[in-house]
Amino acid sequence: MTTPAVIVDDVSKRFRMYHEHNNSLKSALMRGRRSVHEDFWALNDVSFEVPSGTTFGLIGRNGSGKSTLLKCLARILQPSSGSITANGRQASMLEVGSGFHPELSGRENIFLNGSILGMSRKEITGKFDEIVAFSGVEKFIDQPVKNYSSGMYVRLGFSVAVSVTPDILVVDEVLSVGDATFQKRCRRKFREMKREGQTVILVSHSMGTVRDLCDEVAWLDAGRLRATGPADEVIAAYTETV
Repeated sequence: MTTPAVIVDDVSKRFRMYHEHNNSLKSALMRGRRSVHEDFWALNDVSFEVPSGTTFGLIGRNGSGKSTLLKCLARILQPSSGSITANGRQASMLEVGSGFHPELSGRENIFLNGSILGMSRKEITGKFDEIVAFSGVEKFIDQPVKNYSSGMYVRLGFSVAVSVTPDILVVDEVLSVGDATFQKRCRRKFREMKREGQTVILVSHSMGTVRDLCDEVAWLDAGRLRATGPADEVIAAYTETV
């Protein structure tokens, strides 16, 4: 059997929500040195596997735990319990401009972000024209990215991420930003990655996009896994509750 690209095993993530902080020695002494807080479980015992060479969707309402899970997948956050195993080279794009320095130009940020993702300068130079052409920001490539629109940020960041040729690509709502032309490029790129045996984990609130692109889907609800399986079946169950 083919080894899964990603194994999410009994993952939980807890955040502490503070109502009152001990901001001074006096307040600490008056409260017995205790801050007032409660635990919030953003994820609770979530388990599933992402098959290799598939496009896998994460769906759910706002606040369901999707973004927290993505950050755990991208190793930005550590689970409070459980484990996540990724089998292969991974690239992630979760936020607009993640990994970009606002004062540097688009050209400089391509080299900076590419190196952060593990590419050599020679590799980046060889793929530079392809990255710029895919992003569609040719006219602004030597301008500071702080002057870019959010759409330009996402297009350039996505272009760098997919140029790494990762085994696993984790993306959050990339198709919600950018014009129709860029969205078509993204869809074509996802299908190309699938043909080449790469795995994409995609979060989107657009059920049409998820149905069109994804083979399997995991549905999160209030931090718990409600269902996982073929995209059409899970989407149908989810939309009945919305």
